Amino acid sequence: MSHHDQPSSAHVPHPPRLMLNRLRPPAARYFRRRYVVRVHGADLVPRHGPAVFAANHVGVLDGPLLAIFSPRPVHALTKEEMFEGRTGRFLRRSGQIPLDRFATDPRAVRTSLRVLRDGGVVGVFPEGTRGDGELHRFHPGAAYLALVSGAPVVPVILLGTRLPGGDIGSVPPKGSPIDVVFGEPGEVGARPWPRTRGMVRETSMLLRERMLATLDQARAQTGRELPGPLPPGQGEEDPETGLLDEGDR
Repeated sequence: MSHHDQPSSAHVPHPPRLMLNRLRPPAARYFRRRYVVRVHGADLVPRHGPAVFAANHVGVLDGPLLAIFSPRPVHALTKEEMFEGRTGRFLRRSGQIPLDRFATDPRAVRTSLRVLRDGGVVGVFPEGTRGDGELHRFHPGAAYLALVSGAPVVPVILLGTRLPGGDIGSVPPKGSPIDVVFGEPGEVGARPWPRTRGMVRETSMLLRERMLATLDQARAQTGRELPGPLPPGQGEEDPETGLLDEGDR
């Protein structure tokens, strides 16, 4: 993979890594003091080379848990509304990638490809927003990145980050169990530019099926269930993702 391949990532800097790497061990200790965090399938994650993590999204803790308890550091695509004030400065310094969900976002595309072409890991929440975690909505960003880079896609299922009936910003009480389940990586193979939107959609449907299979396995393995839908009126606006390059048709 070359940074000069289309879409080019040659002139986009790699997101910061130092703070992300240094904070993971103390953050893991903090979370383990507060919750019973159980990680499953970490041995399935490729130890080297690019990878895309595709995770379900049920609670506000999903992003931090993915970044902290993944076997490898993760640069997660995060809605740009989060990049304000102290939280925004922290997210930028810890290497997270802002994403404009309301328009085509070529910088998010190129930054994600910079990470992958450098052999790193990008995290994506294909549902777009927090919800019931059943993958009813499935944005094509993970499929697109995999088709461009050739990186394998690792499904990730998070269980217990929001309790049944909990609102969109709720967290489980202290001492609650939380499960982070990594599934078998799936290869889709790189496709040359330009990639058709039909190709991306078909690949995205395949990845969704793999994630649903991993969700079934996670339920059976942990004996846990998803929290169900958010309370009425708490869903976020969920536009089509901006994670497609303008040059792909």
